[in-house]
Amino acid sequence: MTPQLQMAIKLLQLSRLELIETIRQELEENPALEEALDGSVDDQGEEMSEVPPEETPTAKEVSIEEKVRDDIDWSNYIEEYNTPYRISFETEDRDSPSFEAFTATKTSLSDHLLWQLMMFSPTPEEEKIGSLIVGNLDTDGYLDISIEELCSLSGASEDMVKSVLSRVQTFDPVGVGARDLKECLLIQANYFNLNNTIVTEIIENHLNHLESKNYKAIARALKTNLDEVISAVNIIKGLEPKPARQFSDEEPQYITPDIYVYKFEDDFAIMLNDDGMPKLRVNSLYKRAIHKDGEISDAAKEYIQEKLRSATWLIRSIHQRQKTIYRVMESIVKFQRDFFEKGIAYLKPMVLRDVAQDIGMHESTISRVTTNKYAYTPQGIFELKYFFNSSISRIHGDAIASASVQEKIRQIIESEDPRKPYSDSKISELLKEANINIARRTVAKYREMMKVLPSSKRKQF
Repeated sequence: MTPQLQMAIKLLQLSRLELIETIRQELEENPALEEALDGSVDDQGEEMSEVPPEETPTAKEVSIEEKVRDDIDWSNYIEEYNTPYRISFETEDRDSPSFEAFTATKTSLSDHLLWQLMMFSPTPEEEKIGSLIVGNLDTDGYLDISIEELCSLSGASEDMVKSVLSRVQTFDPVGVGARDLKECLLIQANYFNLNNTIVTEIIENHLNHLESKNYKAIARALKTNLDEVISAVNIIKGLEPKPARQFSDEEPQYITPDIYVYKFEDDFAIMLNDDGMPKLRVNSLYKRAIHKDGEISDAAKEYIQEKLRSATWLIRSIHQRQKTIYRVMESIVKFQRDFFEKGIAYLKPMVLRDVAQDIGMHESTISRVTTNKYAYTPQGIFELKYFFNSSISRIHGDAIASASVQEKIRQIIESEDPRKPYSDSKISELLKEANINIARRTVAKYREMMKVLPSSKRKQF
């Protein structure tokens, strides 16, 4: 592989954020590459012709009038200046709060718990144990260390450690400091004064039946009627299995599309997203330097030529990447026009070979282009990989895409009676009525891919 081809392949498979980061890194490392802030970049990414310094028009020198003008209304000026509501602009030398002082910072779980710990005026030993407990909570608020390890780390007795842990378990958020789900739910039940009730009985002894929604088994074991069990289960559903959820510092990851597809009258318009993408050009200073004989050494000239080649290859590779993404999206729109107009149910079976043959490229190139690239469409934002689906045979007519079958399964499950959810076999029968022939195990596979529970766990009372 030539260096140009290696760079082109590398850039082709990068996501948008990775590409921007790569460009920023190249701008730092390659002095022959620069960002064209004034937009003076031609189609090949090279610098446009500049006006020589000797031809640059000289600006007229600005003179300051020292003579007082006669046409100023001084009475209005003085009246406005003396108004008590005028806005004053302070200099930077004045001590004033920084911008950060006005922005809210999110309190961490550890800070929130340590503040509560200190409210009890603990002894130095209790403070040390409490700090160890708080420092060993996981992101959900569960204690991720054993009592024995806490004793070893703190040098305190087991009774002392358990006493401090019990105190921490009374803190807000309710349920924090628990060692497992059962203890977490029991702490919350105790907070709501539900001790020695059917709720705590289910939590302590029948979590397995609760998970499988086998409420009849719980009713038999507790010798009570089904209505009371269901009422208790509804209370348990209202408890928080992850008490530290509100203190999560995970920020949502927003997707910025690489390409936009808009419906324009009876056709679709495709636009590449260049927002935030640095505009690159080759530095003119280095281009002129290599043509000056005798002024720079051969080693310096060779170094400059290498950096110029690298900058040129990068610029051309980026243009080639954008051009290839556009051509692939153009082909996808041609094959999947019904999807863009009507929705997911009309997605057609398509493989990489179809697009590769259509635009005259290799399948591996199409695979690189469609990985980690996203398109904004009238139906939502989708990864380009989404449009390539295996085919599912119909009883009569053309094949249908697997993604369309999953959408059909989702619609069937959404329309079912929650008290009598459809089994996988029943869903398979309903799909056959809709001219889609797939086996029960295929329904189960698609359901699991969509993270939908089986019918026994979807049942509601």
